[in-house]
Amino acid sequence: MAEKIKCLIIGSGPAGYTAAIYAARADMKPVMYTGMQMGGQLTTTTEVDNFPGYPNGTDGTAMMNDLKSQAERFGTDVRFGLATKVEFSKEKGGVHKITVDESTELEAESVIISTGATAKYLGLESEQRLIGGGVSACATCDGFFYKGQDVVVVGAGDTAAEEATYLANICNKVTILVRKDFMRASKAMQHRVNKTENITVMYNTEIDEVLGDNVVEGVRAVNNQSGEKTDIPVTGVFIAIGHKPNTDLFKNVLDMDDTGYLITKGKSTKTNLPGVFAAGDVQDKEYRQAVTAAGTGCMAALDAERYLGALE
Repeated sequence: MAEKIKCLIIGSGPAGYTAAIYAARADMKPVMYTGMQMGGQLTTTTEVDNFPGYPNGTDGTAMMNDLKSQAERFGTDVRFGLATKVEFSKEKGGVHKITVDESTELEAESVIISTGATAKYLGLESEQRLIGGGVSACATCDGFFYKGQDVVVVGAGDTAAEEATYLANICNKVTILVRKDFMRASKAMQHRVNKTENITVMYNTEIDEVLGDNVVEGVRAVNNQSGEKTDIPVTGVFIAIGHKPNTDLFKNVLDMDDTGYLITKGKSTKTNLPGVFAAGDVQDKEYRQAVTAAGTGCMAALDAERYLGALE
């Protein structure tokens, strides 16, 4: 017999835990399956200085544990597990069927999806080892810690250009490494980069290795045309080659854009199917901040509460 759930939350992180807090307080008896990375992307971040309510800052894992404890205090049933199959109803008031870990069957009256997105990295051993030690995928999250220092940004699109110009206001020098002989960023963003005096762009250049034992001390860059290698002394490396929303499970089930982000209606968190809602980075490719994810988590719980209330 499938377990019957009033409100199922798929995925954790700021969006999922905030949705859980609001859903539990609304007596929706939420059940959360955290996914394989309990707490989401923030658990890979060491210091968090820009989330309201932490005047002295905190670290990502500690903050996620705080949110988890708060959700559990109101009665959220937090479980470790991965949703592996979904059969969402197209009818208002219909039952949504979800399979967890390929064996546990659930039937939910409402579903909140907060599976997040995963930052794309280069895949270098040295890069992976130094994530949190100077390697980051979010300039607006971590740029402050490199005030007055030299940093590298890897990427060629609008995200890379935006991160570089943001960092240029804080850092001493920003070097953008572009794999091809041109940037893919919009002309407006390229003009902004070119007008910023402390930004240098190196074309046909890739990272061969991130240098440093426990913290970043530099990068070894390689020109992919000549093979020439150059050591660049920096304390921060920002990878800006994009994010991949964790939505493979929902392909051909829910509406999503060309890059896989779930599409929600207007200012709501409603997907194209009744009783299914999306919150956080899984539907937000613009802001991708913990505080905005938490805000949409609140919205999703309120949307779900109103949806269920209208059925009674």
